Order: sequence, then structure tokens, then C-alpha cells
Amino acid sequence: MHTRTDLANAIRALSMDAVQKANSGHPGMPLGMADIAEVLWNDFLSHNPTDPTWANRDRFVVSNGHGSMLVYSLLNLSGYDLPMEELKNFRQLHSKTAGHPEYGITPGVETTTGPLGQGIANGVGMAIAERVLAAKFNRDGLNIVDHYTYVFTGDGCLMEGISHEACSLAGTLGLNKLVVLYDDNNISIDGEVHGWFRDNTPDRFESYGWQVVRNVDGHKAKDIKAAIETARVSKDKPTLICCKTVIGFGSPNKQGKESSHGAPLGDAEIALARAQLNWPHAPFEIPADIRKGWDAREKGKAAQQAWNNVFKSYAAKYPEDATEFTRRMKGELPADWADTAKAMIAEAAAADKPVATRKSSKFALDAIAAKLPELFGGSADLTESNCTDFKGYKVIKPGDFSGNYISYGVREFGMSAAINGIVLHGGLLPFGGTFLTFSDYARNALRMAALMKIGSIFVYTHDSIGLGEDGPTHQSVEHISSLRLIPNLQTWRPADQFESAIAWACAIERRNGPTAFALSRQNLNPQPHPQAHFENARRGGYVLLEPATAPKAIIIATGSEVQLAVDAAKKLIEAGTAVRVVSMPCAELFLQQDAAYRDSVLPKGSKRLAVEAGVSIYWRGFVGDNGDVLGVDTYGESAPASAVFKHFGFTVDNVIAKVNALIG
Repeated sequence: MHTRTDLANAIRALSMDAVQKANSGHPGMPLGMADIAEVLWNDFLSHNPTDPTWANRDRFVVSNGHGSMLVYSLLNLSGYDLPMEELKNFRQLHSKTAGHPEYGITPGVETTTGPLGQGIANGVGMAIAERVLAAKFNRDGLNIVDHYTYVFTGDGCLMEGISHEACSLAGTLGLNKLVVLYDDNNISIDGEVHGWFRDNTPDRFESYGWQVVRNVDGHKAKDIKAAIETARVSKDKPTLICCKTVIGFGSPNKQGKESSHGAPLGDAEIALARAQLNWPHAPFEIPADIRKGWDAREKGKAAQQAWNNVFKSYAAKYPEDATEFTRRMKGELPADWADTAKAMIAEAAAADKPVATRKSSKFALDAIAAKLPELFGGSADLTESNCTDFKGYKVIKPGDFSGNYISYGVREFGMSAAINGIVLHGGLLPFGGTFLTFSDYARNALRMAALMKIGSIFVYTHDSIGLGEDGPTHQSVEHISSLRLIPNLQTWRPADQFESAIAWACAIERRNGPTAFALSRQNLNPQPHPQAHFENARRGGYVLLEPATAPKAIIIATGSEVQLAVDAAKKLIEAGTAVRVVSMPCAELFLQQDAAYRDSVLPKGSKRLAVEAGVSIYWRGFVGDNGDVLGVDTYGESAPASAVFKHFGFTVDNVIAKVNALIG
């Protein structure tokens, strides 16, 4: 008959064996946290291995994702579709067991936790989503949203600044169904952490407003279970459980040492560990009784069926809410979304007054918010400046999650990673705003959203030297181009209210990757938009102004520089030089179009001038050897926007001169 220790040792054995076979990996964390994982998964975690997408499952996130073999062992043992062959192919090409857990690749993995700290912030987002959806949908004891978010974390995650941002927010909001289990083993890659990490972690989290369970023996099932039970009864605080563990537990010569952290133990040491753990079985061999002890499929099916029964009663009593909940959790847009988007775009096309695109963005949000109840906004302490305060927005607060907006405070990175967690949870369509220059702080969360292929939306305003007097520290120069370099991120820099509406429609409809907006502080003139633009603008780039005769040159522009390009082109045309203007609000999307369309907009061999108030190097690929770029390859200046633009040569006369130089 197996014991709890036997069940935990199954994790240890699989982790040792897989890392050794791959000759690569991190065995120390799985060996150290195996007992914690065994108690959580067998005594508390509500999940169904036969349906990893069940809406009311508990979410489980391993923020210290280098210990990925812990996750893969749990998934295999409990009955997910992750066969032993995948564990044997750990870290190999095209396997489902990558070096770090990857969302969308491995069934049961809730998020991609690569860079340390983001997993805990993703967990905060998931816990926010659970509370908001519970406030929206739960009725009269029929709680269709009622689950926990459990996060494993280590010293490295807590050293990263994002953990402060996210956990401070979680404590402020009182996310009581968030439970973080801290692997307190005092070891990181460089050795004992006391030389560089002496935080009083329990006091730190208590100062955030967390419940802290201190000094839990991470190798005693009874103590671990009692700690989790304490966490689950919290009514108004998230919980940190500080588990004292031994890294590499069971390895006679490497336990408690950094040598077990990030390298295979070696065949000889594994043999000694097997003896010490009383695990006589061959590599990748799990005895039938231990596998049976781990199998969670029937228990998971029963848990889901019990929820199905509650949902059936709920649907009978609240049919419209049940339909709405199902739609949202499937990630489907409302049936009338196409009409909503069409009306919003048509209204924007008819706009006839200059307006900053940050305000154009707000107009779009105002038009769609009532029609898109899953919309969930926010800003990093810049709501008024970002214009993210759409009509009908309501800020969530501790004890009141009935709103549709969150004040993230000055926490750009934490906000962005939490947005990813909200998307991954399902049921809400979140966006968050800050100044474009601060996207640097959040960049890695954008990268993770793009890697996971999820539809997070990031709203950035004050997009260029056009913000003026705040000066070069706040004037974005390289940021737009750097965002364009992130694979699978679409970056929109609209020129007017019409393009802003198009950008929002495309972002909301996008489900296979994130979207970023770069929006102006200064007012931009509306451009005329015939019906052809309605489709072509959705392709990322289109002909905005066409001369009566074949163009001798093409000006490519984005955002606030589109009006400059149009004014220069009109003067050139009046002087007898035919010039086409191409607006390129989303270059990445344009590059995804078929060759015939791209060539119709930018014919091969054409003389081209790209105009954008940012670094020029990105546009060199568009203009080629026969073209030129008017950009900003230095930092900005502190002065009124008009003076700064003139200083850097963004004038009609300079654009005309550059076009004339191109065509000789």
C-alpha cells in the first residue's frame, strides 16, 4: 500500500529521470516541492484531467517555471493527455515538455512561466478575473464562479520587482482566493541567497495586506495541509504560505546545495537518491498502485458534474446570464458585434474635427463598451491622460468587484502581466494603459502575450516627440519600432479617429495574439475616408491619397505624421509632381497581406520616403536602397510640440525637399 511519501517520490523520480535523460534541466525544485505538490493536488485542487478547459477549475501556476518537470510529472500522474513518452522527450524538439511550461502546448498548463516573477503576476490576474466574474454571475447560492488560484513561487520570483507590483496590488484588492506557496529553500544559482536576498518576506507580504502562514515544514504533509486549509478560509486577504524546504531533497550529496538547482544529478547520484528515497523502480517506471493513487480523472469528472448540476439549475433560473457566461468563457464575441464595429467605424469616418488619437481611442471605447460587457479596462495611474475612462466604467475596489475597470497604480509591468492572467482565465477582455515610454517597463509581459498567442490589449499614449515639454525622458523615439520587432504583436499607430476605430475593432477581434496602440497627445486632423478605406485600413496599410497621374514617389507615414505627408504631397501635386501617400497604421499586419495587395500599395521599384517621428532603421526595409527616411535617430527635446517637430525637420518644406531629392 502506497504512502503519501511514495506519491511525492513519484514526482521526484520522474523529474530526476527526465532531466538526466535530457542532460538538461532543473531537478532541485521538483525534488524540494514534491511534498507540497502532492498535498495540494490530492487534497485540494479541483480540476478534471479529461477536460483541462473546465470553466470552474482551480488554476495552478508554477511561477518558478524552471522546475517544469514538477508540472509535467503532476499532469502525467493525475491523468492528463501527457503520456510518458513526452516526459522521456523532455526539452526535445517538438515535444510537449519544453524547458519551461508553455501555454497552448501542454494540456493542463495555464500560462507560460518563463522569466521569473511573471507567473505570480499572471496568478494575480487570474484571481482578479475570478472575483469579477463571481460578482457578475453568482446568484442566490448558485455559485458558478467559485475557484481558487494556486501559485508556486521561489526566491527568484520574489527578488524580481514584478512580484512587488503584483502582490502589493493583490493585497490591496483583498484577493482572498489567491494562495501562493513559497519554496523557501535559501538557494539560487549562485548559492545561498543570504548574500543578496535578506528580505523579511513574511513581514513584506503582511505589509501588503496578505495573510501569511509562517514556518511551514514543506516536507510534512500534515503541516502543509493545515496551512492550505487556513488559506482557504480567508475572507478578505490573499495568503502566502512560507514553506521551508530542502532543494534537491533526497539527493544525498546535492540536497540543500546550488549544484542540484540547474543541472542533472548524474547517474551515480540518482542511484543513491533512489536508495535514500526507497524508490527501487526503474527509470520512468511508476507502480500501478501509485499511479492509481494519483489518478484524478474520476474525481475530476465528479467535480465537474457537480458543477454542471449547479449550472443547470442556474440556467433554468437565469437563462440569459447562463448564455452570457457560456459565450464569454468560450471567447466568442456578441452576435451583433459586426454591426457594432461597423457603426463605430462609420461614425469615426464621419468625424470632422481635429482630435488626439488618445481621445479617438476613448470615443471608440465609448461606442463599444455597452455592447461588449466583457470589456475590462484599466490604467497604471494615468486614466485621465490615457483616456481609458470609457462611458459606464466602474473601478473595482476591495469588497466590491462589480466593476469593469481597475486602477493598477504605478505598476506597468505588474499590470501587463496581470492582464495576461485575466485573458488566460477567460470571461473578460482586458486592456491597460500607460505612456508609451513606459512600455519598456512592461516589455517582457508583452513578449509573453505574443508567445502565448493571447489577445491582451495594451494602450499606450503620448507616443512621440509630439508630447512636447516633458522632454526626452518621456518622448518615445525607439519604442514603436521596438514593439514592432516582437513577433506576433500587432502595433497600431493610427492617424485619426477613423483609424483608431479600425484599430480597436481589429484588436477586439484578434484572438491569436496581443495588440498595442501608440496614440498621440496632440490633436490630429481627420482624413477623408471613402468606402474603400473601410476594408483596406484593416489590412494595416493602404493608399490614403492618390494623384490623378501615375505617382513618381510614395510617402509612407503613420500617426501624427500622416497629415504632414498629405500636406506635402498636395503641394507637390500642385507643383506638377505626382505623389501617393500611404498610411501605415499597422506595419506588421500590412506585411502579412498577400504579395498582390502589398505591391498594389507599394509597387516594386517605386521611390519611397517614410516619415515617422521615431528611429529610422525600421523603415529602411520599406524604402529600400532607392528610398529615404525622415525620422529621429537621437533623443528628443523639451519644448512645445510644434517647436520640437520643426527642430527635427518634420516640416512640409523638408518633406518636399526629400521627395524632390529622391526623384532627382
